[in-house]
Amino acid sequence: MQNFQDKTAVITGAAGGIGLALARQAAGRGMKLVLTDLDVDRLQQATASLGLPPERLLLHAADVSREADVAALADASFARFGAVHLLFNNAGVGCSRLTTEHSTADWDWVLGVNLMSVVHGIRHFVPRMQQQGEPSHVVNTASAAGLVSSPGMAAYNVSKHGVVTLSETLYAELAEQKSQVGVSVLCPAWVPTGINQSARHRQPRFGAEPELSPQSTAYAVRMAQAVQSGKLTPDDIARITFSAVEQGQFYIVPHRKILQAVELRCQDMVQGRNPTPLTPPASPTPPAAAEVSR
Repeated sequence: MQNFQDKTAVITGAAGGIGLALARQAAGRGMKLVLTDLDVDRLQQATASLGLPPERLLLHAADVSREADVAALADASFARFGAVHLLFNNAGVGCSRLTTEHSTADWDWVLGVNLMSVVHGIRHFVPRMQQQGEPSHVVNTASAAGLVSSPGMAAYNVSKHGVVTLSETLYAELAEQKSQVGVSVLCPAWVPTGINQSARHRQPRFGAEPELSPQSTAYAVRMAQAVQSGKLTPDDIARITFSAVEQGQFYIVPHRKILQAVELRCQDMVQGRNPTPLTPPASPTPPAAAEVSR
């Protein structure tokens, strides 16, 4: 997809981070925008700087872990603008703790927002995008955590590996159908956003964040430090993403050094080795190229 002028982009998780940066890139390319987030007041404040007239912008509150909310988002998007050309399944949350300390509610929350929101987005947008009969594109935000497995982030890793394989499967199916809908999966590493503070947006139905052990606390502290140490900004990620969409590129890996760890993981499989530890067993410090934020 190369023509963005007067086309429509739908972006989930658009109130900050990579989502808001994608909105800036889309607005700069003359697109109409449908922006959604759990907190519509924060979304309104964040998008005020876009400078879009009301007729080119739709703000929609949604809990994307709920299929009914995503279905309503799709209905509102097509009703307002008639078509959707770019779908960014971008909303995400994160938490860091020992695998054995993840509660069932943790799993429901992280998988619901990070993985099932993408499932819902594909189900309720892609068939309609196919019927448009013109080029369009889906970008699913996964993570470097969908390519490697760092300790202390089991639920997050599982959710992002799921987004990667879901995207690969969708890509293969649409290619077989010779569809005009393209697919990309975005896998950044550390990006300075607030994903390490995701618990503040945790819905009551997912329960309170459990008390952490000292080791889990250390993982969470290191994650927060790593997120804020990211060298590429959300705007960098957004620019790279739009360039990849223009080129029809499937794998978008902005932090290229992570590919060394990806190659090592693949070689472990090919050689029949046990997984090479990404960190010393005695230290919970995540590697610099192990996880993503948005």
